[in-house]
Amino acid sequence: MLTKEILNNLEPGQTIATGVFQDNPLGMNMMGTGEELRWVAVRGRGIPDWTIYCHWAKHPVAYVKRSGDKVHGETNIKRCVPCNDEAFKMYRY
Repeated sequence: MLTKEILNNLEPGQTIATGVFQDNPLGMNMMGTGEELRWVAVRGRGIPDWTIYCHWAKHPVAYVKRSGDKVHGETNIKRCVPCNDEAFKMYRY
């Protein structure tokens, strides 16, 4: 479970977690294609906020981290990275 304390102790730009979900309502519903999406959760560089980027799973983590789309929606965010309310409030949209 991601907490504010964990975020404060991570290095700027550090990958928090990564994974793959189907692009559907049971996975990470971004466009509803049914294809696999790779996601990467990253700690902010300037302050201890965080965000999640996603792109097609055929791309490596480094590409998704650099060029992916931001994940929006509490359900998608918490499905990728379980977090407490305090850490969720630090998510950068």
